[in-house]
Amino acid sequence: MDSLKGRNFLTLKDFTPEEIQNFLDLAADLKAKKKQGITGSSLKGKNIALIFEKPSTRTRCAFTVACNDEGGFPEYLGKGDIQLGKKESVEDTARVLGRMFDGIEFRGFLHSNVEALAKYSGVVVWNGLTDDYHPTQILADFLTMQECFGHLKGLNFVFIGDGRNNMSNSLMVGCGKMGVNCTIIAPKALWPEEELVEICRGYAAEAGSTLTVTDDVAAVKDADVIYTDVWCSMGEEDKAAERMALLKPYQVNKALMERTGKDSTVFMHCLPAVKGNEVTEEVFESEKSVVFDEAENRMHTIKAVMVATLGD
Repeated sequence: MDSLKGRNFLTLKDFTPEEIQNFLDLAADLKAKKKQGITGSSLKGKNIALIFEKPSTRTRCAFTVACNDEGGFPEYLGKGDIQLGKKESVEDTARVLGRMFDGIEFRGFLHSNVEALAKYSGVVVWNGLTDDYHPTQILADFLTMQECFGHLKGLNFVFIGDGRNNMSNSLMVGCGKMGVNCTIIAPKALWPEEELVEICRGYAAEAGSTLTVTDDVAAVKDADVIYTDVWCSMGEEDKAAERMALLKPYQVNKALMERTGKDSTVFMHCLPAVKGNEVTEEVFESEKSVVFDEAENRMHTIKAVMVATLGD
């Protein structure tokens, strides 16, 4: 775990499979302890800045509760609270916050902003979501998959919907690193960038898994996990009608779940969900759905990230 101390957490590209597994093992341990009423003190005396350009339920609550559980003090900074990138440059804000806080979480739009915070603040920075990547969500997803199946390597994972959003990007990276066979099913207009696909194919080759990008819904066959996300990400509301028309054939419904040919397939979603769009209420509320386990696991995995990178 020493290799994680003092490290920024911006994208899973920056971590080895062993380091990702270390985060997951620590999260499982911290989760078990919390269930027994045991919390820690590894963040005692640490002040944590939580910067939110985009609103959030799970990310905000997970960082706040995780920080409190470990004895730290979280300070929420909404987009109306600080001048980040407006009256003050991101670099200058970073240098100010780095003088006052021990760690900074950033959830916002530009990935370059979280990179600038990491470069100029001089303290540990965690990515709570950018337009490009959502790495804390992937750890929560992987912990949930581990709980469902007992392992990650060799599982068949399908992401269906908008293949070029931050969730698809991050899942390709994570699955590639951890040896999970990943299939992205999306209309060709919404396929992920070829450059990232090739990088992730490299990770997969090293881990002994595969990465497939297709527009064929039949590729859900043999899936252990079917994962989807909203059809319109925050800031893209003007494209809603166009996206709905394009993605309607890619809805996760009972018929699609049955096409996997497996009774053990689980349904996953990073939430919030628009039921009736990317997933039907029937699937969302079914016993196959583990979405609220995922939501809870955001807190345990975020706690593990903070403890591993900043904790004493």
